[in-house]
Amino acid sequence: MESPDRRQGRAPRSPRVTAAMVAARAGVSTATVSLVANGKTQGRVSEDNISRVRSAIAELGYVVDSIGSSLARGVSSIVILVTPDVSNPFFANVIAGVRESLGSQYQLLLSVTDAGESPQASDVRKLLALRPAGLLVGAPSAEFLEDLSAAGPLVLLDAPGLESYAPSVNLDVAQGARELARHLAASGHTRAAYVDGVTGTTTFHLRREAFLAEAAACGLSVDPGHVISTPIDVGAAAAAFAEAWPEWQREGVTAVVCGTDTHAYGVLQEARVEGVRIPEELAVAGFDDLPYSATSNPSLTSVHLPATPLGRKAGEQLRGLMEGVALAEPHVTLESSLVVRGSTSASWLSPS
Repeated sequence: MESPDRRQGRAPRSPRVTAAMVAARAGVSTATVSLVANGKTQGRVSEDNISRVRSAIAELGYVVDSIGSSLARGVSSIVILVTPDVSNPFFANVIAGVRESLGSQYQLLLSVTDAGESPQASDVRKLLALRPAGLLVGAPSAEFLEDLSAAGPLVLLDAPGLESYAPSVNLDVAQGARELARHLAASGHTRAAYVDGVTGTTTFHLRREAFLAEAAACGLSVDPGHVISTPIDVGAAAAAFAEAWPEWQREGVTAVVCGTDTHAYGVLQEARVEGVRIPEELAVAGFDDLPYSATSNPSLTSVHLPATPLGRKAGEQLRGLMEGVALAEPHVTLESSLVVRGSTSASWLSPS
């Protein structure tokens, strides 16, 4: 009988190579194949058998099903990273740090949301059926954590105020926000606007409120009507600024602070379209200090948030929990800092 693949015009699929097939080729037991494939031969497998098994693996193209074998032991080698709003480029650097710290022993699985949406505990619980070795959750809410009720190793990232739920690695976003307010006030600005994210996570609330409080203390006014929210998207931020700018300009706004650099890129883009001179007529600043911020035109003043170290440290904390190591510091806070560039400081700009 003709195979379904051939009837549908597809090349027949090659049969999956199994440990038994490797064992037959090498003339050893499947247990010996497992020991060699998993690097556990010390004092248990002869050099001759190791060589034969490795040759058979290479010839047949055998790939170890590490996830399947670990599930059989009751827990997988999967680590799940839950992040809000995958559109935010900040998380790419967080992910890089996590992968670096976990190494090759663990497989990283991402649970992400669309722009402007927060993770749902019900979605993450479906992934827990994979019996992950550990769970990392970025910028969660208390409601999410209570609804999730996850057992097993758990570390929170950028979750200020939620330390009672699990070990955490946080960012001191408030410090950078206060530095930014002082910088703008010292530059002579008296009226500012704020472009926030719509996700409503604690970290965005904290950076906004810290900036507004310090701005008020420095004599920098931010009226409630001068605070708007958009998804973390260049186009959305540009459109929101285009709509708000005529009124802001009439009311004397000379500085716009954005909850992320991505928002700020949208403001800069629309300001160029409107012919607004940066920073002479309008100062623009953001949070995250993404790589493009140093090379944009003009370069963007931003609160530096150490994304890669955040992911790296969280991964280290989780790996310790997964491997039964007591954490010396269950709660770690990484510093933020203000990086002043051309979008707020005319003296920083290169001569034209």
